[in-house]
Amino acid sequence: MRSWIPGIFSTLFVLLTLLPLSRRPQWWIRGADFPRVQFSLFGIGLLTAMLLVSGRDAPTAFFAGVTLLAVVYQAWWIFPYTPLFPTEVKTATQAAQADRLSILSINVLMTNRRAGDLLRIVRAERPDVLVTLETNEWWERALGCLETDYPHTVKCPLENLYGMHLFSRLPLEDPKIQYLVQPDVPSIHTLLVLRSGRRVCLHCLHPAPPSPTENPTSRERDAELVMVGRSAARARFPVIVSGDLNDVAWSATTRLFRKVSGLLDPRVGRGMYNTYHAGHWFCRWPVDHFFHSAHFTFVRLERLPACGSDHFPVLIEVACEGGAAPGQEGLEADADDRLEAREKMQKKAVASSEVHRPGEGATRRARRDD
Repeated sequence: MRSWIPGIFSTLFVLLTLLPLSRRPQWWIRGADFPRVQFSLFGIGLLTAMLLVSGRDAPTAFFAGVTLLAVVYQAWWIFPYTPLFPTEVKTATQAAQADRLSILSINVLMTNRRAGDLLRIVRAERPDVLVTLETNEWWERALGCLETDYPHTVKCPLENLYGMHLFSRLPLEDPKIQYLVQPDVPSIHTLLVLRSGRRVCLHCLHPAPPSPTENPTSRERDAELVMVGRSAARARFPVIVSGDLNDVAWSATTRLFRKVSGLLDPRVGRGMYNTYHAGHWFCRWPVDHFFHSAHFTFVRLERLPACGSDHFPVLIEVACEGGAAPGQEGLEADADDRLEAREKMQKKAVASSEVHRPGEGATRRARRDD
């Protein structure tokens, strides 16, 4: 193999690796955040080909060196989502059953008609809370039979792929549907009352993705994430943020959300739990998320069987410890992170004070953020 052939592939690989370093929000730039696992495997394959097939000349050695650096850089982003990394959330030990909370979240794919498969999963797992995304009037009717066991509901059926429903065995307090950034993209914010009487704040999100068919940039998605994150950091109650965030766990935007919110990721040190795309084993990413405050410890997290959607259902069970559990620390924000978060909100003219904080009085309307 001539040295210029691996050189072309190496140059392409390095450019794709460097692309997400740009702060620009264009969809084709932010999309390079997603396939870091696939990029890493491609880089390893390219390195292997260079070592086995190419000559020992200086150009090949140079391209092999830069390819190795790019592989290491790609792996650095995904390494926390392997069992080799220390866990961020401690495993629950003696939590009372009354303080446990299980949530099943699923982007159903609005055109999917296999509601029976989802109902069987729900009845088998018996979560305390079911959150469904992309649910319209058809899905509302199909899931209506759950209301016998899940009498507390918040319903927002839409025909635009952003409908959202919440079904709960646990009582809800002060629930509200909001359209935080875009007038047709809702979110749900509510208190859950655990069996022990403790109250937990749940935010359910599904921001629109940056894509050529949706938003040409990630500004809308990013603004929603950071405004909810900053609001969660000030909450009086233990917090859980759930949903299809249309972003991968290791992206710079999701890391910024974790920094400004102070919320923890139970996948760190345990695995990626890739949920999309259910139909393509070679092209899967963790885009369905659960983040929570340090009040919770880990019981289980499972990716459940496919049920006709392009997303797998995912189930989390956590234990509410009352106060912050010791030894649990997430990412910390510095001055640059706080500035970046404010800039993202300012570009969409939104503020964290607009996010409904259930149980804490009326939503503040001021178009500013401190």
